[in-house]
Amino acid sequence: MRVLQAMAGAPYGGAEAFFTRLVIALHQAGLEQRVLMRPNEARETILQDNGIRPMLARFGGALDITTRYTFKSQIKDFKPDIVMTWMNRATHFCPSTGAKSGEKGSFVHIARLGGYYDLKYYKSCDHLIGNTEDIVQYLTQSGWPQERAHYLPNFVAGKQGKPIDRGKLYTPKNTTLILGLGRLHPNKAFDTLLEAVSRVPNTYLWIAGEGPEREKLESLAEKLAIKPRVRFLGWREDAADLLATCDIFVCPSRHEPLGNVVIEAWAQSKPVVAADGLGPGTLIEHMETGLLVPVDDAPMMGRAIRHVIENDDVRERIARQGNDVYQEHFMESQVVDKYMSFFEERLKD
Repeated sequence: MRVLQAMAGAPYGGAEAFFTRLVIALHQAGLEQRVLMRPNEARETILQDNGIRPMLARFGGALDITTRYTFKSQIKDFKPDIVMTWMNRATHFCPSTGAKSGEKGSFVHIARLGGYYDLKYYKSCDHLIGNTEDIVQYLTQSGWPQERAHYLPNFVAGKQGKPIDRGKLYTPKNTTLILGLGRLHPNKAFDTLLEAVSRVPNTYLWIAGEGPEREKLESLAEKLAIKPRVRFLGWREDAADLLATCDIFVCPSRHEPLGNVVIEAWAQSKPVVAADGLGPGTLIEHMETGLLVPVDDAPMMGRAIRHVIENDDVRERIARQGNDVYQEHFMESQVVDKYMSFFEERLKD
């Protein structure tokens, strides 16, 4: 079985990080793959270090004829049984010679969606994957055939992180350390997190991520008079180590279709406070596997953080039970087995 995976992702992001993890995990499971992606030095290096040499294409605008030619030539050379495209752009550039076309040498075209995307980009696909059950429900309610909509969850690396030296980031050892992870984008609501932390004294905040909101967020931290206890770390590849170092993980997002970061925190047995958006609100059972607060409610988020700090029983319970959910549903071996079985079933259709 041959699978070609195509991703036209951003430099940073949860979907891009999972793409890299899944490609490597499937390679290690013995799947024959070819990877076509937009140039990204860091992602290329990670894949090459794990024995995968990605093919590159620009994945530009509507007039990008070169990428269309490259995509076609890779399919002609590799002769995949399945082409799996990630999100809108890669799906749009995929040649329309999937199984639905009935053409000789056709392949099964599968697209993976990590959000509530416009289905106009997916008309030529044979099957769609949603990484939450709610996204799959959205697909079927939008008219996509139920038998061709499938739920396959994400996984996060289960390797236990190693706490890093807080002193290197000018953070006291004995203070409560709060961590946020993600792109510095309005959807991630790090402004709400900064306002919440301003209401919780004697804490430090690390924000690991990069994006267009950085300057605005740094200015807000200064305006709130908490900049001395906030560290903007930039994009990091050591999320597990950062999680192992923190005391509480907070996901403040306004819009978070899945909440990979919540699963990553559970994998490191960390207590989670999250805004009750679509993804985290579906993943977390309030007061059992985390604390949920209304979206964009900084006062409530601050109170929830204080509640976790002040109540040992709550903190230990939500950390332990979150890890139980991770081990039951989101471990690498389980998800890789599901993908392999899914691919095999599609070849039998």
